[in-house]
Amino acid sequence: MELPGDENEYQVEHAAILLRSFRMLTGSDLIPGGFEPSQEAKLLFEAPFFVASHDGGEDPVLNYGNRTALELFELPWEDFTKTPSRFTAEEPERGERERLLEAVTRQGFIDDYSGIRISKSGRRFEIRNAIVWNLLNEEGLKVGQAATFESWRYL
Repeated sequence: MELPGDENEYQVEHAAILLRSFRMLTGSDLIPGGFEPSQEAKLLFEAPFFVASHDGGEDPVLNYGNRTALELFELPWEDFTKTPSRFTAEEPERGERERLLEAVTRQGFIDDYSGIRISKSGRRFEIRNAIVWNLLNEEGLKVGQAATFESWRYL
């Protein structure tokens, strides 16, 4: 997984939250189930589709990105997980992004989001048919939000 020590433990724990919340809210599985938690974390990290999440703070910070997310945003794990999630969108797109996140908070998830994102180098890409969902801890409390999509194109 290319992550040292504690990062591997974090990935296993966070993958469990991502997968459990996705299934609970959408009724679908993000990846095939039935594996040990460490194997599920590896499958999620290596998935050929985008998965990322941010924490539940007032100005949420990205706290997970799988390999596809890291490559799209052209950031290593260490930098990705320190980035306020609002910086994944260009300034004109941020208002729409905020409305989307408010809708997800109210509804639990949406499955039809499209928008423009920007990588570290300034490369713009359009995402299509993204699913965005609330992350819930074992007590059912919201601890962040996550997104996944399989389709994007560079602009």
